[in-house]
Amino acid sequence: MAVRQTKSFLQEKLREIGVKPTAKHGQNFLIDLNLVRLIVDSARLEPCDVVLEVGTGTGSLTALMAQQAGHVVTVEIDAHLFELASEELHALPNVTQLRLDALRNKNAFAPEVMEAVGAALASVPNARFKLVANLPYSVATPVLSNLLLAEHVPVMMVATIQKELAERIVAAPWTKDYSALSVWMQSNCHCEIVRHMPPSVFWPAPKVDSSIIRLTLDPERRAAIPNLKYFHQFVKSIFLHRRKFLRANVTSALKHHATKEQVDEILTAMQFGAEARTEQLSITQLLELTERVRLLAPEWKL
Repeated sequence: MAVRQTKSFLQEKLREIGVKPTAKHGQNFLIDLNLVRLIVDSARLEPCDVVLEVGTGTGSLTALMAQQAGHVVTVEIDAHLFELASEELHALPNVTQLRLDALRNKNAFAPEVMEAVGAALASVPNARFKLVANLPYSVATPVLSNLLLAEHVPVMMVATIQKELAERIVAAPWTKDYSALSVWMQSNCHCEIVRHMPPSVFWPAPKVDSSIIRLTLDPERRAAIPNLKYFHQFVKSIFLHRRKFLRANVTSALKHHATKEQVDEILTAMQFGAEARTEQLSITQLLELTERVRLLAPEWKL
């Protein structure tokens, strides 16, 4: 399938089974075969790797990865595409296919996915876990961010995502794209954009540009976060209203848990004036702020 996934081949194959790509499930197939191989090459797969793929599609990327990885767990929500990919993948002993929504909700993976990943990790000697996927745009953010809080945490994630989202992930403080997502991903991982891609390399062509992003887990950065869940939730809460001042954002987040005077004490101790804004804080400063808040309100939103 990998060497045949051209636009004309896909059109004919889907016509045979009476299927049209749907925007609902983000079905944009990558038809530039060099870029399919670039995704695999960027993941640096080895026989010890267990790979999770969200969005099997026709199975082209899956089959390529199965040649290099120890095991591939691939998830597809669409019943017709699941059956189509099965024709290609059923003979591969190191591929587990799941037909379901990979996400239980916006904050967690479906338990069946983590169970399948866990079983694969147990079957592969010296196993490492990685995510490699052409992610549907609608689930890209929850997939990437939730995996860092999942039962099994990947050492690397390589994915095609919307260019705008990729730029948010790698954004620096004081830039328009700097956000809670930037902080969360960079506080855990080394984040890099491998390649930008125009709509023309997909069929059907999306209305936006895409990017291949590589996120490599940094154990030292991750170990510097005393409470991952608290940090993740607190940072999201204070970035909800970007144009407000930091004091207003923190006060709003801690409503019913801390007074304005207590918030002022924390910000004064960190030498933030009344004009300070959330988007100017570095990850180190946000870590310190979170820990001061957690000392004051340890049960906040947990």
